[in-house]
Amino acid sequence: FSFRWCGPCKILGPRLEKMVAKQEGKVLMAKVDIDDHTDLAIEYEVSAVPTVLAMKNGDVVDKFVGIKDEDQLEAFLKKLIGA
Repeated sequence: FSFRWCGPCKILGPRLEKMVAKQEGKVLMAKVDIDDHTDLAIEYEVSAVPTVLAMKNGDVVDKFVGIKDEDQLEAFLKKLIGA
């Protein structure tokens, strides 16, 4: 979840996209602008941006708020896919 005007989101977005691409299709990524989708922000209790939710079968299984470096993102994704 992000805002168009969110500086940290502009840093995290490309970094996360790169790390997701390294997972070779095991993880899908979707970006949601909470200015356009306030209903989703409320539903998933997003109170700060960037917020990253990891979902499996429609359920939130993990999440973090803020910027992470590539090592932290890789660990987050590997935990998600069970690698």
